[in-house]
Amino acid sequence: MARHRTTPVLGAPRRHPFRALGIATMGALLVGAALFPGVSTDDATPVSDQTALNAVEEHGQLQVCGLKLCDESGQPIQLTGMSSHGLQWYDQCLTDASLDALAQDWRADVLRVSMYIQEGGYETDPRGFTDRVHELIEEGSERGLYVIVDWHMLTPGDPNHNTDRAKEFFAEIAAEHADKDNVLYEIANEPNGVSWNSVKGYSEEVIPVIRAQDPEAVVLVGTRAWSSLGVSEGSDHSEIVDNPVDADNIMYVYHFYAASHSGGHFDVFREAAQELPLFVTEFGTQEHTGDGPNDFASAQAYLDFMAQEQISWVNWNFSDDFRSGAVFETGTCNAGGPFTGTDSLKPAGEWIRDQIRTSGLSA
Repeated sequence: MARHRTTPVLGAPRRHPFRALGIATMGALLVGAALFPGVSTDDATPVSDQTALNAVEEHGQLQVCGLKLCDESGQPIQLTGMSSHGLQWYDQCLTDASLDALAQDWRADVLRVSMYIQEGGYETDPRGFTDRVHELIEEGSERGLYVIVDWHMLTPGDPNHNTDRAKEFFAEIAAEHADKDNVLYEIANEPNGVSWNSVKGYSEEVIPVIRAQDPEAVVLVGTRAWSSLGVSEGSDHSEIVDNPVDADNIMYVYHFYAASHSGGHFDVFREAAQELPLFVTEFGTQEHTGDGPNDFASAQAYLDFMAQEQISWVNWNFSDDFRSGAVFETGTCNAGGPFTGTDSLKPAGEWIRDQIRTSGLSA
């Protein structure tokens, strides 16, 4: 994340748990349109567009084909959406109303569920946080969203500090949701202060635990130096190309904050996209702290490139944190919204909502 301070087996039979949702979804959306007559024509989502928003119903089980994320038919696709903030701080921002808005008004394809391990997160209440992740997977699934389960290790930066916890958590999550087509597993948010060999070794311990329960799901592997492909600690993607994780159907994670990570970071990202399957599970238009002024020009350059290369992305973050990187004005979540339209959005929120509504599977 932004550095928060104090506060498959290809060719196997495909599953289609969402195919029966079409008529029910249409009915629900028509009712929803009737309940919100005050939404302007510009912000309202036409019913024909809304039905297409059920990304999972349309594209099914994802797979990695070459360097691309592909749908169940093998067609490359790009997902775009939002990451939650840490569940221990901003769980109140993930409600029926806000998730409805994300799926229908924002037209997102994917929700990243950000569960911190330390900093008041999972290690303080493994049962409670695991249950909440189960709930959010179900809630995202009901809305036709792909859901990234984010094992948000950050401090300490060595993922091996949490290997046993990760195995226990992912074994349960994968066993419970293996019949779904829409769950992706991000096994290490932002490794830092450790070698690529350490990250690779951790990944090769955790991935088999997931595969034992859910052999088809895409697994997302964090890269070292805060998932910068090594750039923030003086390396680059070549260490991964030369020594890849020994597993199939995986993608490597890249994070950027546009006001801090132009220049050399962007150059390596563009080069890496020609050699590695990449998924941007977190980015912001601000500085690496998730705060400060927005650099929309730098962010747009990244997004234009990702659209060209069909690299999926998720923005940080869907909360009302006081920082500029949180999309909602402070107090929005406790007030119960509004989560649709732009009235409660900060500048970064208004910008990213527009980007999501016109990109990915909504484009």
